Amino acid sequence: MAEMWQEIFPLLWIVGQIFLIVIPLILTVAYLTYAERKIIAAMQLRIGPNYVGPFGLLQPIADALKLLHKEPIIPAKANPVLFLLAPIITFTLSLLAWAVIPIGPDFVLANINVGILYLFAISSLGVYGIIIAGWASNSKYPFLGALRSAAQMVSYEVSIGFVMITVLLCAGSLNLRDIVLAQQNMWFFIPLFPMFIIFFISILAETNRTPFDLPEAEAELVSGYNVEYSSMPFALFFLGEYANMILMSAMTSILFLGGWLPPFAIAPFTYIPGFVWFALKISLILFLFIWVRATLPRYRYDQLMRLGWKVFLPFTLISVIMVSGFLVYFDKLPTQG
Repeated sequence: MAEMWQEIFPLLWIVGQIFLIVIPLILTVAYLTYAERKIIAAMQLRIGPNYVGPFGLLQPIADALKLLHKEPIIPAKANPVLFLLAPIITFTLSLLAWAVIPIGPDFVLANINVGILYLFAISSLGVYGIIIAGWASNSKYPFLGALRSAAQMVSYEVSIGFVMITVLLCAGSLNLRDIVLAQQNMWFFIPLFPMFIIFFISILAETNRTPFDLPEAEAELVSGYNVEYSSMPFALFFLGEYANMILMSAMTSILFLGGWLPPFAIAPFTYIPGFVWFALKISLILFLFIWVRATLPRYRYDQLMRLGWKVFLPFTLISVIMVSGFLVYFDKLPTQG
């Protein structure tokens, strides 16, 4: 009996950790929609949700119940398997990436040595859910929206990759925990501030958020790749988008804002648990997501592609060369061990 328990306990511990990550994440995704509506309402001098529950706090639950009770409609000529698989892929990938995110100094589900490559691979796979949704709908408007989204995400993933390389050069490791620990003396957003700005703008495009929400341009594409979806399949796309926002905010925090590290290594900052600092930094980036949406109009598609290929790509490529040269010339390359 004792031997069986010793074999089962590690598995139960891993399952428990997964639930500790997934359940708060899903609740955060639900209430991020509420926070977005309230923040934008305050910026635009409106009220926002205030009817369902005190201060409208039950509005996300009401929205979820409404979507659960709606009938899922599958177009007559659509591919039903791929049509239902696409939103599942989108939402599942947004959860899988959290396996390597270090939430605190001693809390990470999988502390692998190539965590940054794992994150980049998972975020790159997200485009497949959108392409499959556009193709399986068997309609020209979702298909055009999916093509727009694929081109947009691929374009800005190149810039994100070069920005990550500059961070890796400064940290000397592909392990996310090591990247955070390399920022104990100085957060990377200070020496790499231009790359921080490019990374933030690129994750706006990567998550199809304003001003880069071209795949969902209502005027041209009638809501884009998800126009044929209803009920829970539509909700999964919606939840996947907001889960990706939280994921990208967590990546920004780890790469540039010191992850769970406090801003100053002195009391009383050091008394606050690391996961609290991590959550506060994610909340700050999410606020910037919402602020941009409330402020800026949508880009034209040619402007979006020009920014990605003619501005960000050459700038980030030159930055990789300059950062590498600086580290080598001044003998600042990080060493392990």
